[in-house]
Amino acid sequence: IQKKKKKMQSNRLSKEEYRKQKDLDAARKAGTAPAEVDDEGNEINPHTPQFMLNAPWYVDTGKVSLKHQRAPEKRKGTKFGADDNYWYARGQRAGPAATKYRKGACENCGAISHKTRDCVERPRKKGAKWSGKNIQADEIIQNPDLDWDEKRDRWNGYDPREHDKVIEEYEKIEEARRANKATELDKQGPTTTSEAKKLARVSDDEDDEDDGDKYADQADMPGQHVNTKTRTTIRNLRIREDTAKYLMNLDTESAYYDPKTRSMRDNPLKDRPSEDAPFPGDNFVRYSGDTPDMAKVQLFAWQAADRGTDVHLQANPTQVAILHKEYEGKKDKVRETTHKNILEKYGGEEHLDAPPKELLLAQTENYVEYSRTGRVIKGQEKSKARSKYEEDVFTNNHTSVWGSYWLDGKWGYGCCRSFVHNSYCTGAAGIEAHKASEEFSRGKLTA
Repeated sequence: IQKKKKKMQSNRLSKEEYRKQKDLDAARKAGTAPAEVDDEGNEINPHTPQFMLNAPWYVDTGKVSLKHQRAPEKRKGTKFGADDNYWYARGQRAGPAATKYRKGACENCGAISHKTRDCVERPRKKGAKWSGKNIQADEIIQNPDLDWDEKRDRWNGYDPREHDKVIEEYEKIEEARRANKATELDKQGPTTTSEAKKLARVSDDEDDEDDGDKYADQADMPGQHVNTKTRTTIRNLRIREDTAKYLMNLDTESAYYDPKTRSMRDNPLKDRPSEDAPFPGDNFVRYSGDTPDMAKVQLFAWQAADRGTDVHLQANPTQVAILHKEYEGKKDKVRETTHKNILEKYGGEEHLDAPPKELLLAQTENYVEYSRTGRVIKGQEKSKARSKYEEDVFTNNHTSVWGSYWLDGKWGYGCCRSFVHNSYCTGAAGIEAHKASEEFSRGKLTA
């Protein structure tokens, strides 16, 4: 702003200079004085308005010119090739490779376009600096001079000829489909004119259906529809009378709610069974109905595609379902054959047909307590989690572990109240002695 003010003050004319400028402009308009010439030698029309002659302050060079009114010239691709991608060295990643090591080049690969610490080649046992062999080519480092619009152009550098390959691929598929349809019509061989017209009408209907698939992207998405009057999208939100899922349990340690995706994967009310819970969690749907079977079929389709089979669950679900059914059948047959061969070789089939030991002996080693009503009281508790440390190991006749007793900032044994680690347990006598010593120390302090 300060520079702008100084420039405006410097451009101010005195009364005499202003009068002379006005006379000169009138003479140029009358044709008695030559027209003004700009930097490029072009004459400026004296009837051009002043607001067009004055350049903005951010592009003003101090000289009269109409260059700021002209569109900027397009730069030509003289440096890197095509005019539409003048800054992009297409298809060139590396230049020529040197035959000798050059001073200042990478000590590992020998390229001069980067330093040793920036080298992405595998570290050699003996670098190119010392071996002088297998010197890599120098990378082409581009520093394109882009303006404001070119930096923000998402298609800058894109070659539209790449899209021709996609079009050619779809045209080949369409031609193959038409040839296949024509072959099927020839095989049917209609004898009458009415049958030929009927087949032609059916093929036209199929073409219309194929064309309808092209506009499937314009269909309404699930969960929303378009209002035909206002042409606005209306989303089907939840009913306002329903309780929001994040309000079912206000405990901060309950199920996590993601506000961005509006999902709560766990059950917020874990103390209730899933049948009685108003909302069992978003993941509840993953393990109900045909969802697990669908996941198995999807996994089979991925594995089959990795092995080279041209299958896709969304493109042709019937084919994938048939292949998965055949695969499961063959898998069961192989399992049965292997099971049968092992029994024929080693025997022992009679042990497989035997009933469970609980039925044979009418007893089991699992201890379970029942109430009079038949409810389980004890015996089906979860097993304790084990660690790498020994637990419930008592030494030196102790009946409790070290650290079971604490007093005055010291740990000890709870069975004898001894504060000496690995000491021998004295039992009740040790507790009495400890109490006596405490009473003696208290009496001594009061005295």
